[in-house]
Amino acid sequence: MIELFSADTPNGKKISIMLEEINLKYKVTKIDLSKGEQFKPEFRKISPFSKIPVIIDHNNNEAIFESGAILIYLAEKSNKFYDPKDKLKINQWLMAQMGYVGPMIGQHHQFHHYNHGKSEFGEERYFKIAKSIYKDLNERLERTKYLAGENYSIADIATWPWIARHEWHDIGLKNYKNLTRWYLEIADRDAVIKGYNFMKKGEGIPKP
Repeated sequence: MIELFSADTPNGKKISIMLEEINLKYKVTKIDLSKGEQFKPEFRKISPFSKIPVIIDHNNNEAIFESGAILIYLAEKSNKFYDPKDKLKINQWLMAQMGYVGPMIGQHHQFHHYNHGKSEFGEERYFKIAKSIYKDLNERLERTKYLAGENYSIADIATWPWIARHEWHDIGLKNYKNLTRWYLEIADRDAVIKGYNFMKKGEGIPKP
């Protein structure tokens, strides 16, 4: 059984969606970021940077931190969404999400959504970068069905929850035809619907 230590964030949703996709039994242990629970010594033992998500695989007592590493671990454990023949492309798009898409859109959230009006430079910079990410993803998805090719993979699972916050971005998802097509196809998957609502708050997936 997998224990998922998480909060209701895009990074948290990556793992709940993956666990639903591979139909692996799991339980959620909520980490309240607003109360600083991520900084408690017992959590830092399994998450050295005080970040969510983290999983513990109680079948082998293995703890894994960093969402990309968790996705790879679960993909290899289940033999799903990480096709060996596509692994090089999957790794590239997964690392692009981990190192660029998530961090940059996350900064856009901070300046545009949470702290609007506090830094004109920050707002303009990260809005421009987020808009460029939409454009780049849209161009990629004009050529391929999914990010790493014709098959749905952990690269899509990693990236999709960040685009699912499109209402926060004020960029206009529907202006990007290929990205919208990809977003809606994934949003219609049963596992994604369940994983998106993993905190059991009745969350519905935002429409474009």
